[in-house]
Amino acid sequence: MAKWRIPGLAARPRFTSRATVLVLVLCSLVAILAYPTRQYIAQRAEIADQRAKAEHARQQVDELRRAKARWQDPEYVKAQARDRLHYALPGETPFVSVAPPPAPGEKQPSADAAGRPKAVRPWYSAFWDSVDAADTALAAPPGRP
Repeated sequence: MAKWRIPGLAARPRFTSRATVLVLVLCSLVAILAYPTRQYIAQRAEIADQRAKAEHARQQVDELRRAKARWQDPEYVKAQARDRLHYALPGETPFVSVAPPPAPGEKQPSADAAGRPKAVRPWYSAFWDSVDAADTALAAPPGRP
């Protein structure tokens, strides 16, 4: 279809100056509000994170208060002393069972009955032996093993 044009009338522009100003104002408002909105969202996330940390700290405080209340009970203290420090009441005979030494050809277990690794000797002894072994390896002539 052909468009009807009246001779002598100028074609109307697609955007008027008012529409252009309105678009510029809206774009500037979006640009101005973008940063504060982003900051608001980031601060809300940080507040939520801090609230979670505060709740975790409250739970730890409650747990420590319960532990403190348990330690105020003399019977609990006695039970812990007997279990951890191997204390005994007067008239009792305390003993600690020790596993028999392994037979000469038998391999020594690497863990005790509780599943903890056994320390055959102190850590500093093993550390110093490794330092000595490294030193002797460096001091040996290159032709000899």
